[in-house]
Amino acid sequence: MKFPLKKVLFYSGLILLALVVVFLVIQALLHLPTLLAGLRGIADALRAIVLGCVMAYLLYPLTRFAEQFLLYHRVSKRAARALSTTFSTCVLLALIVLFAYFIIPQLVFNLPPLVQSLPGMITDFSQQLSEYLASHGQSAQIIITISEKLSASFNQWLQADPLSALVDLAGRVASVAKGLLNFIIGIIVMVYLLMSRDQFIGQGKKILFALCRKRSTCDVILRHLRVINRIFSGFVSGKLLDSLIIGIICGVCLSLLHMPYAMLISVIVGITNIIPVFGPFFGALPSAFILLLTDPGKCLIFILFIIILQQVDGNIIGPKILGDSTGLSAFWVLFALLLFNHLMGFWGMLLGVPLFASFYYLLREFINSRLRKKDLPLATREYVHIAGIDDNGTISYMPPPVIQFQPLFRGEDSLWARLRRRVKQGKTPPTDDSAPHTPEDDSSHPPDP
Repeated sequence: MKFPLKKVLFYSGLILLALVVVFLVIQALLHLPTLLAGLRGIADALRAIVLGCVMAYLLYPLTRFAEQFLLYHRVSKRAARALSTTFSTCVLLALIVLFAYFIIPQLVFNLPPLVQSLPGMITDFSQQLSEYLASHGQSAQIIITISEKLSASFNQWLQADPLSALVDLAGRVASVAKGLLNFIIGIIVMVYLLMSRDQFIGQGKKILFALCRKRSTCDVILRHLRVINRIFSGFVSGKLLDSLIIGIICGVCLSLLHMPYAMLISVIVGITNIIPVFGPFFGALPSAFILLLTDPGKCLIFILFIIILQQVDGNIIGPKILGDSTGLSAFWVLFALLLFNHLMGFWGMLLGVPLFASFYYLLREFINSRLRKKDLPLATREYVHIAGIDDNGTISYMPPPVIQFQPLFRGEDSLWARLRRRVKQGKTPPTDDSAPHTPEDDSSHPPDP
């Protein structure tokens, strides 16, 4: 009998690999804080790479459009690639410069005076509210106590220790310098990715076709990846454009209404509008609070304006720009926001909807493929009134539940007619049982035997 050397070597290698994996897992659990610190350091080192990938992904549609435009006008492919990448980079830098030129000065000029005057504004507002309550015979002690605590907290924060403030300022400067360096490296990575995007796409497909045994599996994976890419690119780019338009409209309208801190409020509303569903509330609440302390009348006007603006955005601007890029109903959008906010925090609220939309699409395709194999209908409405399916695949339906209603006033069977008949029956005189009994009354009955 021949000794099965190959099987022995194969199973011995599997056992050795399993032991190595178990050993690595135990070591990772024993040194979990060190491992997490190392992973955090790797993530910080690759932050510029991730930033460059994100910027390249966002600018890819613009770069592709510019390149196709140049190729249509008979520019060579190499020159079109370089010019389109340069154009997209210049657009990004121009947007950053415009933001720094128009927005940052407004924030610098308006935010510090607002923070310094906020304790006095709270005190004045609480005093006016206390006088109003006192004039109507109500106690205002709790309002005075809360305003004094808030004012004391703000004054303590503004008059903090200079040394701690200096250390905090130095840390912020270092953080800004590190962020600026990551941004510059990200710009370089973005340019490299946009210039060499065909090579990266080819490498990815090459790895995919090498790992998959069946060609049909590669086709299915690529088709799903195209749909997921369309979901993400459509939602992210559309939401950014929608928020930019809303911020501009808000700034122009608030300036026409002579609102205080119009530019600051417009920036808050535009940035928070990126978050679906909850974004308008996140932007409107602090802005309304600032206006309430400044001028309650203008605060009411601002709230009415925000309601109108969000209705216009939700029913006109948003559908025109976003369309049905996610394919999710309002319920699943709310579900995705709450779930990914718990899992990923702020980034979950930004990216939770396209992530859940991608998962929803993959799950729907999996279910539809299983139903096609069983020759069952794909439309959801076909399953509403299904009672069951037998072994032969025959579908039995049950009739939808019907509630019988009666007319209120018209017809003999109406509720009004029934009520009138009951009233008439109640008014008929009862039979007189006290009348004398005569033998003729028993004539219809046979005599007793």
